[in-house]
Amino acid sequence: MKTRLRIPHVLAVEVPRSHVVRVTFDDGLVREWEFMPGRHEGTVFEPFDDPDFFRQARVDPESRTVAWPNGVDLDPIVLHGDLAAANGGHFRDVTDVTDARQLG
Repeated sequence: MKTRLRIPHVLAVEVPRSHVVRVTFDDGLVREWEFMPGRHEGTVFEPFDDPDFFRQARVDPESRTVAWPNGVDLDPIVLHGDLAAANGGHFRDVTDVTDARQLG
């Protein structure tokens, strides 16, 4: 029997410092992810190099994950830490506590 992976929902997103999003999930988990600027010329991630654009991160009410005005949204399963990103190099986990539920 296969176990179904629960898709976590993002409740809130903040940008506490340049190129970092703090993501709060519906199970109480809080994680921080840092965008790695400067390596995305010609991709959908290129606008993220601009800190003003990056600060426009929001929770998309339909997909219930982190999204930006250019249509980029991030996989909530990866943000939650349940699976590794398939195309690494855009973001890295910078959550700095063992139990991320203690953030905030």
